[in-house]
Amino acid sequence: MEMEIRFAGALQDIKELAKKQGGVIEEEQINGAFEAIGFKLDEEKKPLVYDYLKKSGIGIGEAADPEDYMSGEEADYLKRYLEETEQLAKLTEGEKEAVTLSAMAGDRDAQNKLIEIYLPYVAQIAKLYAGQGVYLEDLIGEGNVALAMGAGMLGCLEKPSEAQGMLGRMMMEAMEAYIRENVDASRIDRKLVEKVNYIAEAARELAADLGRKVTPNELAEEKGISVKSILDAVRISGDKIEDIGSTVSNGTEY
Repeated sequence: MEMEIRFAGALQDIKELAKKQGGVIEEEQINGAFEAIGFKLDEEKKPLVYDYLKKSGIGIGEAADPEDYMSGEEADYLKRYLEETEQLAKLTEGEKEAVTLSAMAGDRDAQNKLIEIYLPYVAQIAKLYAGQGVYLEDLIGEGNVALAMGAGMLGCLEKPSEAQGMLGRMMMEAMEAYIRENVDASRIDRKLVEKVNYIAEAARELAADLGRKVTPNELAEEKGISVKSILDAVRISGDKIEDIGSTVSNGTEY
């Protein structure tokens, strides 16, 4: 178990390093991260690790093509989004700097114009997170919200050249937070389903032995599961675990 934790930590370190390097990691850096925890990445495990990194949008030795991890629907959405947004604000670098300076000074019209300028940039960042278990459209939506917020917070900057970096970081943080929240929620949902299925199967087996529905108390005693866990599973299933009947425990009817 300790090695599994260290292995997961090494993977996270690799992803963080790749992020700092523009989404690219070298093979030597991968090997070094695992050697640091006393783990040798042999020819059997290497393809699994590389495939995991590629699915996380990380290129090994060279930048990955994010579009390789998009569905056809996502690719079509991205194309439409870019076609629509790239026509909104085409400015020279001098005009862009002037708009940025006005936005930094609190001019609302300039802030709105700056949002238009950076809308295509939102999509380019969202592409980096393709294939991580959430829809590209949702990532772009989160990035757009972060962009709108960031455009009104540029007064803290000293130079207009710092605007893109600040806005980009805010977009990335918003997208990463969205991925974490939704992936964690998905994992929780799977665990709940597994829990309900396990208890339903245990109830089915005991009911077959007894020739009748079982009570939560009986199932808890037989399988070493807490009554609370059983009742939670019944509730989560919408009272659909057919082999569990009701009982009275401590004056409460279940």
